[in-house]
Amino acid sequence: MLRYLYGSQLDDYPKLADTMFRDRAAQFRDRLKWDVAVDAQGYERDEYDAQDPLYVIWQGPDGSHGGSMRFLPTMGPTMVNDHFSGLMDGDTVQSPYIWESTRFCLSQGSASRVAAALVLGGIEIGRGFGITQCVGVFDARMVRIYRMIGSSPDILGSSGTGAAKISVGLWTFDPADRVSVLTRARISSALSEHWYARAFGDRPAKLTARAA
Repeated sequence: MLRYLYGSQLDDYPKLADTMFRDRAAQFRDRLKWDVAVDAQGYERDEYDAQDPLYVIWQGPDGSHGGSMRFLPTMGPTMVNDHFSGLMDGDTVQSPYIWESTRFCLSQGSASRVAAALVLGGIEIGRGFGITQCVGVFDARMVRIYRMIGSSPDILGSSGTGAAKISVGLWTFDPADRVSVLTRARISSALSEHWYARAFGDRPAKLTARAA
């Protein structure tokens, strides 16, 4: 199932949080060999996890992490603007209608539908919060995954070649994308809406959006 949790809510889901940060260390440090900080608990966390971001998390039947993404409004601190503006010739992305998505992580052995479910969660956030676009940094391996899901971004800038290539991409939320991603995730529209409503209740979600 999909869960939508702010950073300040993670303490209420200790197993989910523990396995998410450990899976991030396993993916980004161990498998991808990124230069990321891992603490004594085996958690991969950075300064943006301290900004009370909104996480979209796939939770397995046993309560553990299957995959996740992290979202922050671009009007506050973001990885794209703070560290990767050079890929965009020094430009930044700042708009109340654009959020940043980072730390796309899958636990080892996750089914392919989990990646599609995470993208679906991003689309639902866009619908509920009145967001029109999402920006993020991704590496070469993600190109195939995004293409498989049917949610490829417009490229704002890139650096490097081959497997070392990194890019800043901009996704525009399109209602047609939701239909195709629902199919790939094997999730009904009603179930996706139920998971979203469970997190945000009957209030318009954009009224609950938090400043970074």
